[in-house]
Amino acid sequence: MTHVYFDHNATTPLDDRVFEAMLPYLRDEFGNASSRHEFGTVARKAVDRAREQVAALIGVQPAQVIFTSGGTEANNLFIKGAASYLSPGQIAVSSIEHPCVAQPAQELARAGWKPRKLAVTRDGAVDLADVEAALREPTGLMSVMLANNETGVIQDVAAVGERARAAGALMHTDAVQALGKIAVDFNALNVQAMTLSAHKIYGPKGAGALVVDKRLELRPLISGGGHERGQRSGTENVPAIVGFGAACELAAARIDELAPRLAAMRERLERGLKTKGAVIFGTKAARIPNTSYFSIKGIDGEALVIELDKVGYAVAAGAACSSTSTEPSATLLAMGVAPELARGAVRFSAGAANTVEQVDEFLSALAGVVQRLRRMASIAV
Repeated sequence: MTHVYFDHNATTPLDDRVFEAMLPYLRDEFGNASSRHEFGTVARKAVDRAREQVAALIGVQPAQVIFTSGGTEANNLFIKGAASYLSPGQIAVSSIEHPCVAQPAQELARAGWKPRKLAVTRDGAVDLADVEAALREPTGLMSVMLANNETGVIQDVAAVGERARAAGALMHTDAVQALGKIAVDFNALNVQAMTLSAHKIYGPKGAGALVVDKRLELRPLISGGGHERGQRSGTENVPAIVGFGAACELAAARIDELAPRLAAMRERLERGLKTKGAVIFGTKAARIPNTSYFSIKGIDGEALVIELDKVGYAVAAGAACSSTSTEPSATLLAMGVAPELARGAVRFSAGAANTVEQVDEFLSALAGVVQRLRRMASIAV
């Protein structure tokens, strides 16, 4: 049985063109980018080229790109690194942030900071009125993701950033789920820092970046070698960084073709889901084109994911980072969704290799799985 992958918000397959770009640095061009001989010079030039490719995708200068091991490290670098240069005050993050933003923000309480969660509307968008209310208190840091990893809802980061800057707060956005799916412009978003990740855009795992305003001061999380202009010590993962750059160049080249194709698949999926009585979350807000988050009343989300996997379809019960939790989605609870409905939530996220035919086949399989789960539930009663 061939499995069809509909979990691209968790990770994406490595694109063949990205692999080809990485291959020489996995095998022949093995030099350390800090070495001063020819082997090191070749590696350094590859890292510099990748930095240019990443920077070009979001409209910044290459010097603004700090390579990290991924999005989690980049988010921690901003929150902890920026907080180290500020007097403790309020840190405000949206109530739908990824744990690698929410948890570091909460941990700052031990250093005297006051964590504050920003409310979201029932549609999953950050409430600008609550942003303004939060900023009435002295606020040092604010972070709002550009696109939610579960619902796909796109946040008005530019509006939040405008308010944060006016209040003197440093503004950050986690753009991991938005990159490659919608246009991302660092300067237009009114932020001082942005997090990116390679493996969400058909690049390798183990590569990410924190993109920063040149005036932003950060205390490094990792010290000892002075790499990345002193912001992130450690020998550069040259193959992964090269892959990240290649993936960014690929994303720039195909976004105009890919985004509408993904949107058409999502629209077809949701038409079919509605005929099955599914509740689809975030439909009244702008969303990234590949993502649909839905629940079918009376059906447990985890059970649905397992049964769909048995018939050849990979989807997710919420975010990949919390897939082992039996608690309802914190994102949906923040949106005011009832816990019993939130427990049934399943995320479908399509990718470049998926087709309309696969969506139709998924809907047919889903109908059979739901019918079987309901029959099993009735027997259990």
